[in-house]
Amino acid sequence: MIERIRLESLRDKVMSAKSAAEFIQDGMIVGASGFTKAGDSKAVLPALAEKAEREPFKITLITGASLGHDTDGKLAEAGVLSKRMPFQVDRTLRNKINAGEVLFIDQHLSESAELLHKQLKPDVAVIEVAYIDRDGSIVPTTSVGNSAAFASLASKVILEINTAVPESVYGIHDIYQAENYPHRNVIPIVAPWNKIGRKTIPLDPAKVVGIVFTNIQDSPADIAEPDEKTSAIAKHILEFFEQEVRIGNLTDRLLPIQAGIGKVANAVLMGFKDSNFYDLTMFSEVLQDSTFDLIDSGTLSFASASSVTVSKACYDRVFGNLQRYRDKFVLRPQNISNTPGLIRRLGVIAINTAIEFDIYGNVNSTHLGGTKIMNGIGGSGDFARNAYLSIFVTQAASKGNLISHVLPMVSHTDHTEHDVDILVTDVGLADLRGLAPRERAQKIIDHCAHPDYRPELQSYFDRACERGGHTPHLLEEAFSWHLRFQESGSMKQAK
Repeated sequence: MIERIRLESLRDKVMSAKSAAEFIQDGMIVGASGFTKAGDSKAVLPALAEKAEREPFKITLITGASLGHDTDGKLAEAGVLSKRMPFQVDRTLRNKINAGEVLFIDQHLSESAELLHKQLKPDVAVIEVAYIDRDGSIVPTTSVGNSAAFASLASKVILEINTAVPESVYGIHDIYQAENYPHRNVIPIVAPWNKIGRKTIPLDPAKVVGIVFTNIQDSPADIAEPDEKTSAIAKHILEFFEQEVRIGNLTDRLLPIQAGIGKVANAVLMGFKDSNFYDLTMFSEVLQDSTFDLIDSGTLSFASASSVTVSKACYDRVFGNLQRYRDKFVLRPQNISNTPGLIRRLGVIAINTAIEFDIYGNVNSTHLGGTKIMNGIGGSGDFARNAYLSIFVTQAASKGNLISHVLPMVSHTDHTEHDVDILVTDVGLADLRGLAPRERAQKIIDHCAHPDYRPELQSYFDRACERGGHTPHLLEEAFSWHLRFQESGSMKQAK
């Protein structure tokens, strides 16, 4: 294992995770690698939770996105976290955030590195790597996320060398760090496959205070088979793309695709496998099982992202045979994979999940009942605002149709009507491009609302139009559906 430290002067820095955790003290800002369970700290952060049980203290923790192996939950349960950003998916942490016990900064993923330069410069960084090169630079594992920014800005760095990741991972990363304002240059990417940076993350060896060895794979992604609703959503989207090809707005190669994580995204992507589309590309945040299935089928030619988050079977298939996939994908820092200028330049087609949307096309991606955070905005805002096509999907109704996901007004707004082009539910698809608010409302009611709720939505809209306004609303009723659910457990009107 020691041969993975190719800079010999660092070999005396090897220590246990418990010893490395001692460098993290009360009140510190800690930057840790990890992006949607991939490439995260698997030893030092868990050891930090154990340390807090012996001697209580608190830190601010910044990562790329969510962590695996219940690490966020362990830290939250141990009371370590004072503040957390920019994204999470852990139930325990979520409950602590909603109870006000942990402060959470829900931030666009493209912007978190910028905040590190300004208000939140990390004291210590914990970064998972495959190995340390001779010049002290580091080779990331299955994600890049904010690791390059952490390595550059942190005063001290702890490295976790994960021997479960083959050293042949070298070369799949493209590490480009943009200059500081106001001297920032154009990022010279004009196609998803362009590589413009280094293969390793530069790091001053003098910053390294500890090196910990691990041999633990990433937490596997939860892969759910497409069901009736997700399959219907995928069908509507594919039919829409086929129509766009027929009228000449797109070709059978489409444009670079971005898809959020989860079963809806996987269902949509897998729908391409049996379609007429070919030579597809991705410019996204996370590569899932469906990405590599499409590569294997020959449908997808190249994918760019910031992490690989897949099932164990797919992980073994890809990282056990990297030579087969090496020229098919690249991993970048998240302030490159999610940068607005590149999304707009490449004409990305963005497909993301909504919790709910309203009749005018405003989308809530983050909050239940307007107040309780679910996971976070992630990169959906980066893509929605700048995509060639901004598509949001959700089921029309859930919980035995007691909850409608199409509402008079969303309880929390993450993406305004100005940034939303297409809305899709299992019921149908509404193309909102070129429509005024009243036109949008009628189309959403007609094509996306569940039949159980369509009459009441129509009544709300008709009565609001009688009252007038560019965007007609009945303010005294706008949130009545949410209030009804809080009181009775159903959004349906009492008969």
